[in-house]
Amino acid sequence: MTQKLFLVKSLFLLLTLSLTHFANAQDKVNVTGTVVDKDAAVPLEYATVTFIDRTGERSPQGGVTDFDGNFNIEVYEGNYDINVEFISFETKTFENRKVTEDFSMGTITLGLNSDSLDEVVVRAETTQVEVRLDKKIYNIGKDLTTKGGTVTDALQNIPSVAVDVEGGISLRGNENVRILINGKPSAMAGFDDTTIFQQLPADAIERVEVITSPSARYDAEGTAGILNIILKKEKTLGLNGSVQATLGVPINNSFSTNLNLRSDKFNIFNNTGVYYRKSPGNAFYDNEYFNDDDDIFDRVVEDREYDRRRRGVNTNLGIEYYIDDSSSITANLFGRWGNDLDVSESSNLRYFNNSGLDSETFRRQNEEEIEETYQAAINYVKNFNDEGHKLTADVQYSYDNEDKPNSINEFRVFPTDSLIDREIIQENEKQNELLVQADYVLPMGDAQFEAGFRSNLESTENDYFLEEYDPVNDIFNTNEDLSYNFDYEENVNAVYSQYGNKLGDKFSFLLGLRLEHTQLKGDVSSPFISDEELENTFDFDTSFDKNYLGLFPTVNLIYELGEDENVTLGYNRRINRPRGWFINPFPSRSSRTNVFRGNPNLNPAFSNTFDLGYLKKWETLTFNASVYYQRETDSFERVQLNNEGSNETDGITQIVFLPINLSTQDRIGGEVGAIWNPTKKLRFNGSFNFFRFETEGTYTAEPTDEVPNPEVQDFGTTNTSFFGRFSAKYTLPSEIDVQTNGFYMGPRNTAQTESDPMFSMDLAVSKEVIKDKLTATFNVRDVFNSRKRKSFTESNNFNSYSEFQWRERQFTLSLIYRFNQSREDRMRERGQGGQGMDDEGGEF
Repeated sequence: MTQKLFLVKSLFLLLTLSLTHFANAQDKVNVTGTVVDKDAAVPLEYATVTFIDRTGERSPQGGVTDFDGNFNIEVYEGNYDINVEFISFETKTFENRKVTEDFSMGTITLGLNSDSLDEVVVRAETTQVEVRLDKKIYNIGKDLTTKGGTVTDALQNIPSVAVDVEGGISLRGNENVRILINGKPSAMAGFDDTTIFQQLPADAIERVEVITSPSARYDAEGTAGILNIILKKEKTLGLNGSVQATLGVPINNSFSTNLNLRSDKFNIFNNTGVYYRKSPGNAFYDNEYFNDDDDIFDRVVEDREYDRRRRGVNTNLGIEYYIDDSSSITANLFGRWGNDLDVSESSNLRYFNNSGLDSETFRRQNEEEIEETYQAAINYVKNFNDEGHKLTADVQYSYDNEDKPNSINEFRVFPTDSLIDREIIQENEKQNELLVQADYVLPMGDAQFEAGFRSNLESTENDYFLEEYDPVNDIFNTNEDLSYNFDYEENVNAVYSQYGNKLGDKFSFLLGLRLEHTQLKGDVSSPFISDEELENTFDFDTSFDKNYLGLFPTVNLIYELGEDENVTLGYNRRINRPRGWFINPFPSRSSRTNVFRGNPNLNPAFSNTFDLGYLKKWETLTFNASVYYQRETDSFERVQLNNEGSNETDGITQIVFLPINLSTQDRIGGEVGAIWNPTKKLRFNGSFNFFRFETEGTYTAEPTDEVPNPEVQDFGTTNTSFFGRFSAKYTLPSEIDVQTNGFYMGPRNTAQTESDPMFSMDLAVSKEVIKDKLTATFNVRDVFNSRKRKSFTESNNFNSYSEFQWRERQFTLSLIYRFNQSREDRMRERGQGGQGMDDEGGEF
C-alpha cells in the first residue's frame, strides 16, 4: 500500500507540474543536490523532492533524482517547505526556505523508517512461499543451515524436494525431475549429473522455483516437474558484494566472492569459489545366494569405507550492457576446474560356504576425476513498453571434459596372502551442448500471449579401456572384451505457444501447447572387436537411432477466493528422457559383488499429471496444500539382477543394478506446508508429503549361452511412503540466531527392496559480529550422524541387506563480509526482501 501511495503521489506531482508549466511568467531558479542512504552511503534513485509554496498560491513543484541520486529542479522564486521522500525511508523536511537564486542543497541523507522496516520484515516472513499459476517460489536466504554449504545442502531445505544419501534429487518422491539454472539447462547443473551441486556454493543462489505444473514455455523434460535455480545478479549502484570463508571438520574449506559493479550503462557481476573438501562415508553389503549349484559361495559380506576428496575452482562472470532504455544484452562465462579423488576400501570382504568362512580379501580402488567445464551464453532482451511486451533471445554453448583414471588392487588376506586382481581403467567423457531459443511475450490488457522455440543439441563421447595385470610377465594388458567407445546424442527441437487471461476479478487461466521432436542416437564401437561381434556381446542394440514426436498440452487455472487466498488447478503432459549414467553401458567396478550398469535400451517415459493446490495467508501464517495424480507409461525402475555366469573363476555371482522400462506407474499424493511467525524473533517452517504409487511391469533378460531361457520377472508393486521436514528459528538476546532443520523419510518399498525410515537433523547458530557487515555462522550437519540408507532386497535367487552413508556428520564455521550493499540488498540477503520477478517471462 505504501508503494502504491508513493506512485500515485509521484504521478500527481508530475501532472501538476505539466499543467502549471506555462501558468506563470515569473523568473525561475535551479535547485540542485544529491540524496543518499544514510546508513549505506549509496545514492537513492527516484527519490522525490517536492517544493510546497508557503502562501498556497501555487501548486507543488518538484522532481525526482536520477540514477546517481542527483536532482536539478527548476522552480519559481518564493518561500517553500521542501520535502525529500523515498519509499520506506523517513521523510526529511526543510521548512520556510527562501528561494531567490540558483543554489545547491548539498548531500541530503535519509534514514530508513523504523515502522516501514518492521512492516517489510513481517511481510517478507509471511510471503516466504509465493504461488503463481505454474510454480511455487522459495527464497532460501534465511536458512542458516545452508551458510558455508553447497547447492545440495540448500535443496535439502526446500519443501517438496528430497535429496537422498547419494545426492540424488527427487520432487514429491519422484526422481524424474528436471534441473534448470536461470530457466535453462546448463553446464552449471552438470548435464543432469546432480553430484556437481555438491561442489557449487549455496550462497550463489537467490531463490529456487518449484514447478510442479510447468507451463508450455518450459522444456517438457522431467515427469516429476522442474527445479529452477535462480542465481544472484545484483543491480545495486557502484561496486558492492560479499566475501565468504568456511572451515569444516571433516575438511570442508572454501572461499567465495559475490561481486557486482553497476553503472548507468552496464552491470558486471561475478561469483567465484575455491573449495577443498573431504567427505568420508561407508557402506555395508550382506549378499546371500541360493538355488544355484554353480556358486562356490553362498554368502558374501562386504564392509566398505569411502574417502572422497573434492577440490577445485568455479567462476561465473557476466556483463549486462544497457543498449538503451528498452533493450540490453548480457554475456555470461562460466568455468569449473576440478580434481577429485574417490578412495574406496573394502577392508573386510568375507566369503562363506556351507563350511563357514572360506576366505577374506582386501580391495582398494582409487578413482580420480579431472574435470574442466566451460559455458558461454549471450542473452538479448528487448522491451517494447513497460507493460511486459518483450522479446528475449538466447544462445548458449557448453563443453565438459572428464578424465577418470581408476586403479583397483585386491588381495587375499585369509587363509593365505596373495594377489587376486590388479586393474587400471582409463575413462574419458566429453560432452557438448548447444542451446538456441527465443521467447516473445505480448500483453493484451488482462490477457497475455506467448510464443517461442528452443533447439537443444547435446552429444556425449565416452571412451573406456580396461587393463589387467599379468603377474607372470609383470605387465598390464588391455582387456579387449571390456574396452569400448560409446557415443550418444540427444537432440530436442521444440516450438510452443500459450495464452492467458483473467475473467472477472477472481479467475485466471493459462493454456499452452508445446510440440517437441526428440532424437536419441547411440553407437557402441571397439577398436578390437567387429560390429557383428559386438551385437552378440551385448543385450542391447549397439547402434540405434530413435525419434519421438509429441504434443505436450498444459492447463493452469487459479481462482482468487480472497486477497490472500486462492485455489489452483494444473494439468500437464511431460516426457522423461534417459540420460547420463542411466544410458552408459560400462559397468561400475567399485565392487566385485555389487555393480551398476546403464541400459541403452531405455526408452523415454511419458506422464500425465493433475495438480490441485490451495494457498491461504494470514498476518503471521502462510498455509499451502496440494493433491496430485500422475500416470506414467514406460516408467524407469532400478532393479537388482543376478548376473549369472560372471566371475566364474572365483565362484562369485555379481548383483547388477540396472535401470529398465516398466509398463505403467500410477502415483497419487498430497502435501501440506506452513510458515508461522508468532513473533518477530520466532519462526517455524514445516512441510509434509505423502505419496502412494502402483507399478505394473515385467522384465525378461536377453538369452545368453549360460542362461538360454531366462525367467520372466514381475516387478509390479505398491508403495506408500511419506517424508516431512521441520525448521525452527529463534533470535536470542544479543541478536544471536539459532536454527534447527529436521528431515524424516518414511519407510519405502519397490518390487524387490524395502528401505527403512531415515531421520537427520541440522543445527546452526549465527551472529552479526559487525552490524550489517560481518556475520559468523556455525553449522552442524547431520547432528546425530543418522543419515543412512538401510534396505533389504529379496529375489528368487538371492537376498541382500545393505547400509550406505554418503557423508558423515560435519561441522563448519563460516564468515561472510558484506561491503557497499544498500539496505535493500542486506534485507534481501537475510531473506527479508521480495521474491523478485520470474526470469522466464515475468509474472502473469
